[in-house]
Amino acid sequence: MDIREYLKEHSLLFDGAMGTFYAERNHKPALHCEIANLREPWEIEAIHRAYRSAGCDAIKTNTFGANRMNYPDDKCVAIIDAGIAIAKKAAGRAWVFADIGPVAATGLDDPFEEYQFIVDRFLQQDIRNFLFETHLQDTALHEIAAYIKEQCPDAFIILSFAAQPDGFTIVGEQAQVLLHRAAKDPNVDAAGINCVCGARHMTQMLDMLDTDELTLSVLPNAGYPTVVGGRTLYNAEPDYFAKQMAVLAAKGAKILGGCCGTTPEHIAATALAIQHMKRQLPEAAAHSEYRPKLKEESLFWDALCDETRKPFAVELDPPETTEIKKFIAGARELQANGASIITIADCPVAKPRMDSSLLACKLRRELKIETLPHMTCRDRNLNATKGLLLGLSAEGVGNVLVVTGDPIPSASRDEVKSVYNFNSRLLAGYISALKKTVLPADLHIFGALNVNALNFHVQLELAKEKVEKGVCAFLTQPVLTEQALENLKLARKELDAKILGGIFPIVSKRNAQFIHSEVTGILVDERIISLYSGLDREQGEEMAERISLAIGREIAPYVDGFYVVTPFSRTALVSRIMERFRQEGLTGEEI
Repeated sequence: MDIREYLKEHSLLFDGAMGTFYAERNHKPALHCEIANLREPWEIEAIHRAYRSAGCDAIKTNTFGANRMNYPDDKCVAIIDAGIAIAKKAAGRAWVFADIGPVAATGLDDPFEEYQFIVDRFLQQDIRNFLFETHLQDTALHEIAAYIKEQCPDAFIILSFAAQPDGFTIVGEQAQVLLHRAAKDPNVDAAGINCVCGARHMTQMLDMLDTDELTLSVLPNAGYPTVVGGRTLYNAEPDYFAKQMAVLAAKGAKILGGCCGTTPEHIAATALAIQHMKRQLPEAAAHSEYRPKLKEESLFWDALCDETRKPFAVELDPPETTEIKKFIAGARELQANGASIITIADCPVAKPRMDSSLLACKLRRELKIETLPHMTCRDRNLNATKGLLLGLSAEGVGNVLVVTGDPIPSASRDEVKSVYNFNSRLLAGYISALKKTVLPADLHIFGALNVNALNFHVQLELAKEKVEKGVCAFLTQPVLTEQALENLKLARKELDAKILGGIFPIVSKRNAQFIHSEVTGILVDERIISLYSGLDREQGEEMAERISLAIGREIAPYVDGFYVVTPFSRTALVSRIMERFRQEGLTGEEI
């Protein structure tokens, strides 16, 4: 019977975990258990047969990690071929699904090519059912689904994503969005969630998701892992697991099974629970959105949206020690001289400084000034990011600047490890999704725009993606070349977002040469560098004022505000520059 016909009247029960059950039986690591297809085919066959005896309707080939990122080409092919042969031999009347894990996380420029290589091998062996499981995003999945249907129109394709209990994958993708795209794809037959969550949390997650439009698949873990004596164990009892699976079926899941930690006992108990359960679809619930509000309106944002005004956002580097008096005094001086918001970098150049978010909260409390903390993707994972955002919200900080973050310097890489769960685009999308539930709806997400990029059209396309993800305004890198100005003009035409033009007051020839040569993302015109020859400190600062004012005049028609970087904590210099901008009439303020 075709699976689609079967699902009209029945639930489809998958087997459980291959990797963790293999490890439990053989006291071997679960990682790369696919090699057992070649070394211990009898053991893999025995596991398949155990799940069939437990009552499953479909089994997965032991090929989750069978790709050329993990194995050489010839061995990868041999593992897939052996996995198919073993599964077919053990399946009996059960459906056999090609089990394909994620390859996009390996950093491939074109993951589709790798998926195509894997899929072609399965199609050559007359496999028509495909499970793409434990994916964190859907990169190339819709393309490969279309490819499969071109080769085999009656193929049955399931996309399954690894989402945490809060409804997000660890790279910040929202499960609801992934499932919605899957439901709208005519080449995808079913979609759902697997791994990461235990069965109980998966039932709670379904309450947050709108799954009425798709054939839903759920394959939870058997609880959560604990390590005992060097072995990873899952503690959910089969009867408890089965009761939760029955709840998932009642909530509309048509395809069920198990992931990490599940055994034939879990599947047997689930089969029995489903058999004795009258499937009751829950009443359609209204998916209400809790959208908290910030305590105060943003005067900075109001000014940014006012076409007659151009406010100042001034960046002040956080201190490298616990000495904070100078930083607070500098922020107070900038506030008094016209800064509408203070931006604070997040450990620039990947060197540790005082935390930007904590400083933002302190300034907010003590100076009553709006703050814009930078938030990199480098130094915290998804959980830490969400916790930090909740804290900022509680403190009334209504703005964040999302940036990918500079990499750890090569000299420190052995001692300091980078954490990149996502990039700035995914982080923006993650924050936007949180605004529908736990973060203030009026939280403003800012992004960075490198107008000095050699291939600016690429930067512009990335910026458009950021806008789609929820970025409402951009701070540009300093405009210190003619090309940067032209790129800024193009950004003004192309981007549906506010723009704050970057101003960097260069204070000496040495400073200019250093920035041009060693600071990523900033270029300085040779004519500007030459203007500083032979100048002392006072003359250098006067030149910085003159050049900054000239740049301000050039960029004013194309920006909604000015983003001024404070060099060497010289707040007095920046204060004078802001005053000259006002005198020139560039800010729209009355003098």
